Parts: sequence; C-alpha cells; structure tokens
Amino acid sequence: MTATQDDLAELRSELRSLRDRAEITRLCDRYALHLDKSRHTDTWLDTVFTDDALLTFPMGQYKGMAGLTRFQEMARTTFERTHHISSNYDIELDTDRAQVRAHLMAAHVPSRDDTGRHFMIGGHYDAEAVRTPSGWRIRELTFDLVWTSGDPPKAEH
Repeated sequence: MTATQDDLAELRSELRSLRDRAEITRLCDRYALHLDKSRHTDTWLDTVFTDDALLTFPMGQYKGMAGLTRFQEMARTTFERTHHISSNYDIELDTDRAQVRAHLMAAHVPSRDDTGRHFMIGGHYDAEAVRTPSGWRIRELTFDLVWTSGDPPKAEH
C-alpha cells in the first residue's frame, strides 16, 4: 500500500496537532513548576507568558510583565512555600492559538517552620495560549476559585 499525497498531508496535520498539544501541556506544567521552584526570581516569566499577558484571579488582574512581577512579589511576601498541582488539560487548537482548561490545586505555607498552618485552594483555569517565535506562551489566564481550606492570607495582600 502506497501513501497518497492526501494521506501524507493528513498525517502531517495529525502529527502537528499532537506536537502542539504536547508543547502546550509542557507549558502548563512549566507554569505550575515555576510557581514553586522559581518563586524567588521572575526570570522565568517570559518562558511561560507573552509580554502582554493578562492574569485574572479572585483578588485582581495583573497585566504585562510588570503586572506578573507584582503578582509574584505578592506571593513571595505572603507565603514562604507553595505547592501547585495542575492537571486534566483540555486543549482546543486553532492553528496558532489554543484554548486550555485545566484543574489547579495549591497549598500555600506562610512559614516553613509551621507547615501545619497553610492555605489550600482548588479550582480551574481557562487560558489562551499562542504560538510565538519562542514557542507556545500563555496570553491570558483566568482562575476560577472553587474552594478554599485553612488559613487565608491577611487582607493587605
């Protein structure tokens, strides 16, 4: 059996779709990993987000790299440690754009000396990812908080 040009084009298209989905999944995993492991620096932000990214959380919106840096600084000064888990990626591809819906759970620990006191959250996020010359990046992310447990942060944050 010999593959036709149409067969080859279909295979290329399927391969690109699978590769894009794998790269977007890695992007979402990289985001969750950096929130915990790279929390003391902002150098990773451009490996996950576009320069004009918009994050929307229950406590506010953060736009562009300056806004993302402000959000990270708030997290650094509120919690000494965090542990994020992201999963169940539903990815809808549209050429160089993708819509992602995923689940997110996170533990926020104010003091490494008192790990029993913590603030837990759970919910899901909707994100728009775009293909850039540097690979897939998140342009917009909205987090929908479903539940909380434990000691929430003080109101000044």
